[in-house]
Amino acid sequence: MLCTQHKLKGPSDDELSTFAVLRRVYIERDEVKQIASILQRGDRIHLFRVGSLIFHAIGQLLPSQMANFHSATAIFPVGYEATRIYWSTRVPNKRCRYRCRISEDDGRPLFEVRVLEHGMEDLQYRDPTPEGIWDRVVQQVAKLREESSMLKLFTEHIKGEEMYGLTIHAVMRITESLPGVENCQNYQFRYGRHPLMELPLMINPTGCARSEPKVPTHCKRPHTLNSTSVSKAYQSTFTGELNTPYSKQFVHSKSSQYRRLKTEWKNNVYLARSRIQGLGLYAAKDLEKHTMVIEYIGTVIRNEVANRREKIYEAQNRGIYMFRINNEQVIDATLTGGPARYVNHSCAPNCVAEVVTFDKEDKIIIISSRRIPKGEELTYDYQFDFEDDQHKIPCHCGAWNCRKWMN
Repeated sequence: MLCTQHKLKGPSDDELSTFAVLRRVYIERDEVKQIASILQRGDRIHLFRVGSLIFHAIGQLLPSQMANFHSATAIFPVGYEATRIYWSTRVPNKRCRYRCRISEDDGRPLFEVRVLEHGMEDLQYRDPTPEGIWDRVVQQVAKLREESSMLKLFTEHIKGEEMYGLTIHAVMRITESLPGVENCQNYQFRYGRHPLMELPLMINPTGCARSEPKVPTHCKRPHTLNSTSVSKAYQSTFTGELNTPYSKQFVHSKSSQYRRLKTEWKNNVYLARSRIQGLGLYAAKDLEKHTMVIEYIGTVIRNEVANRREKIYEAQNRGIYMFRINNEQVIDATLTGGPARYVNHSCAPNCVAEVVTFDKEDKIIIISSRRIPKGEELTYDYQFDFEDDQHKIPCHCGAWNCRKWMN
């Protein structure tokens, strides 16, 4: 230790007179774990920097974008953001920040660069390719350096994808772990999917197929039953039709089952990575047939409010969790919902979603349609309305009777 107030009396070989280290020090670190820990936090406060590139956000890729949003050497996730520190195009021998972003324009990637320079007005560049933007930037920098009699800039060695940071090994490890990137047929993988990076990276920001972004009037699409048309599977629990040996203990009133659900639902489920899509809800214990597993909760709103909120969420690039109760009301679970919103779709589900009336209020309850062993993922059929080919949503449930499309 180096402390002037606690100096040893007399000469000592162990006393430090300086903090300088006269030997090479090696720090062992797991780069993949460090990157994964940043992604798992889910915010943009904690970033990482590689050389002159500052990484902000990885973005996402939907199944419909896989074919066009990649090249042989890079993947282009929508919402990707990074800052490149590079030479200014207006002041010689000075660096500035180039904020890089990837968005979507008519089904094709759109590359945007915003030049942030202190004391000057921001510049904006847009082009369908990263090379188109950075070729213009580099040419302007080279011309400015030549006019100022500075060292020549060899522009032919500067690549657009590299300046965007898409070919940096740390970023490539993340993009190659995005769900569904195996469908990028022309891309040449270098690292492949890494299990540490799978959890925070989903097919959409919220991780559930029900909240698939950019689907018009999504809150009107799910078909749910009302309290007057309860399914046969659920009716049998109250009419005394004991079709299975597991049904005997569940012949109770709806109110008693619902009260029991409110106190025990946390013991029924847990949240984990889904093989179907994003996050999923799993059975934390063996669930018998006709068990009320969990309630789909959120803010009950009218149709007009739901349509307005949907536009706001899409502008914020949020996934939309909305579930229709009846012809006039919708449950919005986007900001105030519970774990039930993470239940994924399956063409061979083990649960049903029912609208049941309790104390003159309609509730959406997820109910097991068969015996579910501990550790099995909970699923139900979203029953979306059928759409044309342009608005089809692919199904990834992997069931033996998969319809390939959810609508």
